[in-house]
Parts: sequence; structure tokens; C-alpha cells
Amino acid sequence: MREESGTGTDRLRELRADCGECFGLCCVALPFARSADFAIDKDAGKPCPNLAADSRCGIHTRLRQKGFTGCTVYDCFGAGQKVSQVTFGGQDWRSVPGERARQMFEVFPVVRQLHELLWYLNEALTLPAAGPVHADVRRALVTTERLTRLTAGELGGLDVGAHRQEVNVLLLRTSELVRAGAGRGKNGGKSGGKKDRRGADLMGARLKGADLRGADLRGAYLIAADLTGADLRGADLIGADLRDTDLTDADLTGAFFLTQPQVNAARGGAGTRLPRSVGRPDHWTAVR
Repeated sequence: MREESGTGTDRLRELRADCGECFGLCCVALPFARSADFAIDKDAGKPCPNLAADSRCGIHTRLRQKGFTGCTVYDCFGAGQKVSQVTFGGQDWRSVPGERARQMFEVFPVVRQLHELLWYLNEALTLPAAGPVHADVRRALVTTERLTRLTAGELGGLDVGAHRQEVNVLLLRTSELVRAGAGRGKNGGKSGGKKDRRGADLMGARLKGADLRGADLRGAYLIAADLTGADLRGADLIGADLRDTDLTDADLTGAFFLTQPQVNAARGGAGTRLPRSVGRPDHWTAVR
């Protein structure tokens, strides 16, 4: 069970993209490669041709039809508005000198990584089973939030990879604590054998109706896997690749470290049960 109030839950709501407070940074700073996800090639630092002068997407309601599925599954975890409004004090990249704009584009991916860590740390605080590490999680949370507020120059020189490794130690411990209480059958017994699928290649796997309660699916490749009707309660899904994964009628209530981009990349329907931390994508079958 998760806590339904408190710092962690409140902050999760805040760590969502607010495009109205951003200057379309993801549409400029990040590169695109022509593929099934993007209809064109685009270099980093070059504005997408669909980006309008008001920083809005000109084809927002038709992205999938126009071949920009990748845009519909992306989320900056609120990094766009942090860089736009805090790091650069509301300066639009269009109105600042070239070097300053380039600096903005370089800083954005760094802050995005930090905000993703904030998401996981805040979620860890909503998991009662992780109580033994909550004090350490809170300290890591304060440190990570402080890093997001560094100057542009300081962010440019930040070793974000090293910080991710430090935070990951806590996230791994959180996972162990939460999964230790998951995966039990109706009579209290274990629901199956060891479920360590960390980093596993499960592309296209037939897992219909699979009992994956309490499974470690960290970084697992579940691209186009069939998980219809699968039980993923209490599973760790951090970094799992869910592109085109069929989650129809799957139960993900209690699954943790699951992000909105992962859900957006999957397929689901009215019967798919999700954690409260994520929303049902618009492109899924409408809820009846």
C-alpha cells in the first residue's frame, strides 16, 4: 500500500511537465533520428519545424498521425519549466545571445535527469515498506533538489552520472524492501519462484496472464511483449522498456518506479489497472 498524502505524493504531482511555463526546450535541445518514432532527422539545438513562435507544437493533436510518436511518450518531469523559469529566470532562448541559448540547451538534459531522480525519490517516500531508508531518501532528495538549482555554469560541469549512482544505491534498497512484502498468494505463501528479471531480454515475450508479483524488472526489455492480464503488483519497473508492450487487462496497482513516459509508450485499455502516480494515456482505448 502507498501513502495517499504527504511530501512524496504532493511532489509527484509537481514533477510533471508544464509546457506553458517552458519555451519548447525539448523541441529544440534534443536530437531526433528518423525512425518509427520520428518522421524527420533533427540535430540537437535546432528547433523542430513544428514548433511555433509561441513555443507550442503546431501539430500537437496530430503527432501520432504525422509520425512523431516519440514526442507523445516523452516527459521532462518538470525540467523544462525549471530551466526556463528558474535557471534562466524566464529568458526565452530566442531572445538571448547564441552562446547563452546553447548553454540552455546543454543544461536542459542535465536537469531532466535530476528531475527524474526526484520522481523516484519522492515515490520512495510514498512506500511504507521502504520506511527503514526514508531518512536517507529525504537527505538524497534535499541534495538532488539543491543540484537542480545550481547556476547554468555549475550545472554544465556537474557529474550527474556519479550522483545517479549514489541515488541508485538507495533505490535498490527501496526495491528490496518493497518487493520483500510483495508476491504472496491468497493464503500468504509465495506466488512463485524467484522473479529476478533485471535487465532481461523479454522482447516479444509471451507473458499473457503471467504472475509477476514482486518481480524485479529493472531495465528489462519488454518491447512488444504480451503482458495481457499479467499480474505486476509490487513489481519494480524502473527503466523497463515498455515500448509497444501490451498491458491490456494487466494489473499494475502497487507496481513502483513506473513513469508516465513508460506508460505512454505501452498499449493498454479500459481494463488496465495502473498505480495512482501515473495517468491513463489518451491514445489508449477509452475507459468505458
